[in-house]
Amino acid sequence: MSGGEAENPLAPPAPAPAGEAAAATETGAAVTPEVGAAPAAQTAPHGHAKTLCANCGSELFGPHCYKCGQPVKGMVRQLSSILADVGDTILNIDSRIFRTLWPLLTKPGFLTLEYLAGRRVRYVTPFRLYFFLSVVAFLVMQVGLDATFDMKDSISVDGQGKAAISIAQTPEDVAAIRDKTLAGLEQAKAATSGSAKAIKGLDKAEEKIRAQAERRLDYLERVAAAKAEGKAAPPDPDAENDDFNLEFDGKDWNPKKTPVQIGWLPAFANAKLTVLATHFVDNLPRIKKDPKPFLLGAFGTLPQVLFFLMPLFALLLKIFYIFKRRLYMEHMMVALHSHSFIFAALLLITLAGLLRNWANGAAPWLSPALGWIIFALGWWIPIYLLIMQKRVYRQGWFFTVVKYLTIGVCYTVMVSIGVAVAFVISLATT
Repeated sequence: MSGGEAENPLAPPAPAPAGEAAAATETGAAVTPEVGAAPAAQTAPHGHAKTLCANCGSELFGPHCYKCGQPVKGMVRQLSSILADVGDTILNIDSRIFRTLWPLLTKPGFLTLEYLAGRRVRYVTPFRLYFFLSVVAFLVMQVGLDATFDMKDSISVDGQGKAAISIAQTPEDVAAIRDKTLAGLEQAKAATSGSAKAIKGLDKAEEKIRAQAERRLDYLERVAAAKAEGKAAPPDPDAENDDFNLEFDGKDWNPKKTPVQIGWLPAFANAKLTVLATHFVDNLPRIKKDPKPFLLGAFGTLPQVLFFLMPLFALLLKIFYIFKRRLYMEHMMVALHSHSFIFAALLLITLAGLLRNWANGAAPWLSPALGWIIFALGWWIPIYLLIMQKRVYRQGWFFTVVKYLTIGVCYTVMVSIGVAVAFVISLATT
C-alpha cells in the first residue's frame, strides 16, 4: 500500500509474480482444475472455501455451473444416490407425494387451483402424478383381473367338466366325467373355509354339471335308438359351429385368395394388415372358450388409449368453457388431475376388492366393511369430478351439471370406442 490508500477487501488479489506462480505450481497450490477432474476447493479472501467447476474452473453457486451448465453430480458416485435421483426424476417419489395424494383424494379441484395459482413446488407435478398413478393402478388392476380369472377357474370347476361332457360319446364316459367333476367341486368347497358366497356358487356349479350330464345322456340314448332303427343320428345339440369369416361384398374373405389391398398403402403395410386380419378371424371363435388372454391383452392397452384420449378430454373442456378464456394448458391440468384421481380411486377399489376376496374365507367379519368401502369409492368418483369442475371453473350449479353430463357422455363414447379398438387390437395381435 502507498500513500495511505486503503486496501479494498472485495478487490480480487493481484496476480502473483512468475516466480511465485511457479512455486505455487510446484507445491500443488494452483487452483485451475484439470478438465474432467472433481470440483476443486479454493480458499477465498474471507477464509471460506469455494468450489470450482471441474469443466471450466468457474466458481460454483449451486448444483449446476452458471457458466457452462455442467451439473456438479456425475454418474461416478454411490449407486443409492443415483437410484434416488432416478426415482425423483421419473416418479418424484419424495415427501411431495404424501402432500399430494391426500388432497388429490379428498379435496376436489384443490391441486389444480394450487397449480394455476403458482403454488407448485410443494406438490408432485401433474404429469408425473398422472404417470406414476397410471402405472401403479394398471399394474395392480391387471393383477386383480388375473386373480379374478384364476378364482373363477378354480371355483368354477364345472367349466372343463361341461366341455368334456359335451363331447363324450358313451354314457359311461358321461358318468365318469360327471363324477370326477363333482368330486373336484367338493374339494373346492372344502378349500373355501366356509364362505357362504363361494359355497353357493359351487352348489350352482354342481346343478349345472348334473343338468349337462342328463342332457348328454338323453342325447346319447336317442342316438342309440336311431341306430337301432337304422335311422340317421339326430343333430348334436352341443356341437358348435366355430367357422367364422369376414365378409366383403357378400363373399367370405380369404387371406390367401383375397389379401388386404389398399391402393395408397405400400406392399409391406398391406401384408401386415392381412396378417392382423387373419389373426383376428382365427381368434374370434376362441373368445367364447377362453376370453382371458384377449381381455387381459385389451386391458393392457388401456393406459395408452387413455393417454391419447386425455388431450381430447382437455379439448372438450376448452370447447364447453370457451367463454372463460382459459388457455388450453389450463384445461390440460384439469384433465391430468382428474385422471390421476380416477386412477388413485380405482387403485384403492382394486386393493379393497383383493382384500375382500381374501376376507371372504379368512375373515368373513371384514368383508361387509370392505364392501361398503368399495361402494363409497365407486360413488365418490362421479361426485368428486362434479365438485372439481364446479370449483375450478366457478360457474353456477345448473350450467355445471349440464356441462358435466354432456362432457361425461361425450368422453364415455370416446373411451368406449377406445376400448373397442383396444379389444380389436388384442384379437389381431394375441
